[in-house]
Amino acid sequence: METLSIEKPTHKKLNELQSTAISGNDISSSCLYVSALTIMYAGQYAWLSLLIVAVVLFLFRKIYVEVVGALPLNGGAYNVLLNTASKRTASVAATLTVLSYMATAVISASEAMHYLHNLLPWINVIIATIIVLFIFTMLTISGIGESANVAVVIFIIHLVSLSLLVLAGVWFIANHGFETLHLNWNTPIKSGGIITALFLGFSAAMLGISGFESSANFVEEQEAGVFSKTLRNMWGIVSFFNPLLALIIIFVLPLSTVGEHQTSLLAYVGEITGGKWLAYFIAIDAVLVLCGAVLTSFVGVSGLVNRMTLDRILPNFFLKQNKKGSHYRIAIAFFILCISVLFVTRGNLTSLAGVYTFSFLSVMALFGIGNLLLKFKRRKLPRPVRASILSVLVAIAFIIIAFWGNIVLNGGAFFTFLKYLFPALIAVMIMLNRIVIIKGIISILENIYIPFRGFAIKSSRKLNRLQHEINAQEFVFFTKKDNVAILNKVMQYVENNETTRKLKIVNVMKEGENNDELKIDLRVLDRAYPHIDIDFVEIIGEFTPELIDKLSQKWNIPKNFMFIASPSDQFSYRVADLGGVRLIM
Repeated sequence: METLSIEKPTHKKLNELQSTAISGNDISSSCLYVSALTIMYAGQYAWLSLLIVAVVLFLFRKIYVEVVGALPLNGGAYNVLLNTASKRTASVAATLTVLSYMATAVISASEAMHYLHNLLPWINVIIATIIVLFIFTMLTISGIGESANVAVVIFIIHLVSLSLLVLAGVWFIANHGFETLHLNWNTPIKSGGIITALFLGFSAAMLGISGFESSANFVEEQEAGVFSKTLRNMWGIVSFFNPLLALIIIFVLPLSTVGEHQTSLLAYVGEITGGKWLAYFIAIDAVLVLCGAVLTSFVGVSGLVNRMTLDRILPNFFLKQNKKGSHYRIAIAFFILCISVLFVTRGNLTSLAGVYTFSFLSVMALFGIGNLLLKFKRRKLPRPVRASILSVLVAIAFIIIAFWGNIVLNGGAFFTFLKYLFPALIAVMIMLNRIVIIKGIISILENIYIPFRGFAIKSSRKLNRLQHEINAQEFVFFTKKDNVAILNKVMQYVENNETTRKLKIVNVMKEGENNDELKIDLRVLDRAYPHIDIDFVEIIGEFTPELIDKLSQKWNIPKNFMFIASPSDQFSYRVADLGGVRLIM
C-alpha cells in the first residue's frame, strides 16, 4: 500500500500577551473617550452605566468561548452563521464586520492625529492620517508576528499610562477631599430621571467594548487555549479602568466642565491631578493606542476577508500571499477603502461614527444569535463551555437596548449607516449570485443585434468558459451511511448555497462492510438531482485528519470545500483538527 507523507508548514502562533495586545489596543483605547461620552448623558451615574456594560461583556465572554471552542476558525460572527445558517446570512455578518473595521481604522487614525496635532500644531491631520494608515498597511504585509510585537509595546505603554492616571487621581482625592463629589452628586440630571440617564449612558458606553469581537477573527493565528484568555483579559481591563476613571472624574471635575474638554478629557484630568508631564504622557499614549486600534482593524479584516475568499464569497484575487504568508492584497484593498472613505467624508468623521456604532452592535447581536443557532442545530458538537440560553437572550436584549438607545441619541447616524451598508451588501450579493448574473449576460449577448454578433459570440464563449470553471469545482461530503433524508438535505444545501455541479460522496468503511443500501439511496438522489453529478467513493480505513489531507492533495480539492455532518461527543477529533472542513448538517 502506498503511503503519502504530508508535511504541514510551521507557523508561529500568537501567545496570550500578543493576542491580547492586538485586540486589547482597540477595546482599551475606549478609556480615552468613553468616560466623557457617558458622563455627558448619565452625569454622576456614569460609572453605573459603565458597570452595566461590564456585566454585558461578561455575558458575551461565555458566548464567544462556546462558539469559538466549537468552531475554532477565523471569521467570528461570519464563521458561526456559515456553519449554522446560510451563506447569505453569514455574508451579512461579514459585511457588517468589515464596515466596523473600516470605520474603526479611519476614526482611530484620525483621532490619533488630532491628539498629535494638539502636541504639534504644524501637522496636517488628513495627510498624517493617510500616513498612519499606510504605515499599518505595510506592517500588516510584513507579517502578523511583527504586527503583534508592535501591538505589545503600545499595549504595555497604554496600561502604564492608565495606571499612573488612576494613582494620580486617588492621590489628588486623598489630598483635596470630597467637595467636588458633593457638588456633582447634587447636580440635576440633564436627561431626566435616573433610569433615562442610565439608559442613555449605557447606550453611549457600549462603544467602549468595540474590539471585543476582533480576537475571534484571527483565532487560527493564536496558540491553543489563548482565545478565552484574551477575552478574560480584555473584560478585566475595561471593567476596571472605565468605571474607575469615570468615578475619578466625578471626584475631580465639576460636571459642567466636562463638555469643554470632551475631546481630550483624560489628558486634562492628568494635568489637574499629576501636572503637565502626565497630561503630555497621556496625550502621547492616546496617539499610540489609537494607532494600535488601527492595527487591530487590519489584522481582523485580513483574517475575515481571507476566510470569505476561501468560501468563494469574494474573488480568489485576495488569496495571494507574500513570502511571509501575509495576504498583502487584502491589506492594500482595505487601505484603499479607508482612504476613499476619508476623502468622501473630507475628514469630518461624525457621520462615519454612526457606521462604527451600528455595525459593531449588529455584529455583537448576530454573534449571540449564532450561539443560539449553534445550540439548536449543532447540539452534539463538542465545546469547552456552554452559555445558558437565558444568559444569551439577556445579552442580546442588552445589545438591542443599546442599538435603540443610539438611534435615540443620533437618529441621523443610523441613516448614514444604512447608506454605507446597502452598497456593501449589494456588492457581496453580486458575488454570491454571479452565476445567475453571468447566465443573464450570456442570454443578453446571445440575442444582441446582428452587427455585434461577433463580439457577442466571443464574449459568450468567455463567459461560458468562466461559468464552466466555477461549476467545475468539486465538493466532497463524508457520509457515515446517513439515511436518505439526511443525504437529501445535503443535496439541497449544495444546490441552494454552492455553485458546483460536482459532488463526491465518500464513505470511509471498515474491511468487510458493505454499502448496498447507501448505493440504492444514492441512485434515487442521482435521479432527483440530475443537474448535480454524484460520484460515490468507498475507502477502506479510518476517518482521520491525515486522510482528509491526503484526499485534498490527491483530488486537488481545498478542505473548505469538504463537508461533514455534525459529529457527536464520541468523535475522536475537534473540528479545528480537520483543517477547515465545514459542517452543513
